[in-house]
Amino acid sequence: MVRAPSMPTRLVFQAFLDAPARETYGFELAEATGLPSGTIYPILRRLEGAGLIQSRWEEVNTGSQRRRRRYYALTAEGRRAAHAATAIQREALRLLIPGWAT
Repeated sequence: MVRAPSMPTRLVFQAFLDAPARETYGFELAEATGLPSGTIYPILRRLEGAGLIQSRWEEVNTGSQRRRRRYYALTAEGRRAAHAATAIQREALRLLIPGWAT
């Protein structure tokens, strides 16, 4: 039997679904969902390990003061899993992350 995704995982899924055409990085997801980084990054690692998201490291100029970011996006299978995981609570989840898709 497959375990249902946790509420934090469903929030992450909904954040991805609300902005499907763009990649995002972990801190941005943390701000959008209100989840701490200690919750976001293990979820992202687990989803990537399951093939539900893919990631890439940003290219940063050597003179840049900012650290490079790892960007994440749903895979096709991840999109299906996200829709299934959030279907029943989609509107409630969106209320928890207002303004994310703007």
